[in-house]
Amino acid sequence: MWAITGAVALVAWAGVAVAQRAASGGPPTLGEQYLFAAANAERAQRGLGALRWDAVLYQAADLHAREMAARASISHQYSGEPELSARARKAGARFSVIAENVAQAPTAVRIHDAWMASEGHRANLLDPRVNAVGIRVLSRGGELYAVEDFARTVESLSLTEQENAVAKLLVDQSQLTLLPTTDDARRTCTMETGYAGARKPWFVMRYTTADLSRLPDELRMQLRAGKYHQAQVGACAPLEDTGFSSYRLAVMLFP
Repeated sequence: MWAITGAVALVAWAGVAVAQRAASGGPPTLGEQYLFAAANAERAQRGLGALRWDAVLYQAADLHAREMAARASISHQYSGEPELSARARKAGARFSVIAENVAQAPTAVRIHDAWMASEGHRANLLDPRVNAVGIRVLSRGGELYAVEDFARTVESLSLTEQENAVAKLLVDQSQLTLLPTTDDARRTCTMETGYAGARKPWFVMRYTTADLSRLPDELRMQLRAGKYHQAQVGACAPLEDTGFSSYRLAVMLFP
């Protein structure tokens, strides 16, 4: 299955797995090393970014793998068990995308081969959006029970850190003067319409995002109009706790 370059990559990724899993509470099993290495080798062969080992996703995968091993079966959700996003959220994960592979087989090699032969599992493993994984493999009765939890993780940032990230984008992409964030700016973020404060903005953009490295297209179009000279940014808490993490912001543009 593996070319020489793939085998070299496999060994390298296994070394990374050992170090990263050790940092999260102990050495990985051989099956976990193999599946982590194999996933990143597959991604590398296709020019996709490497997955990093995530200790929180590992905890979520561990809980579900224990359920599978105890029941000697595979499922994405058992009766009375929370669904994937709720399990990951309970473990402490913050994410905008999440997916899971489960399998049962005598060896990790057969598990990986089965995932790559399955359209849905292969898509999860090769999803360019995800950047982290937690893998748990447990043995029972000569069978391995494996769980791979993939996610695009969302960094936990304070409101000020969120505002600073968006402010930097505004400065980099326009000639605007940034006004200091105020309570009014943050209140504007919480409002469905209108604005807070005495000064009326010419344009207000409210949006939620899991990626603070890019401004919304509509906002970038307004910036290109060249009729605004000042801006103010306010951040606030997301409206709903759905398990999926995002940032909620308001940008106000002034003449």
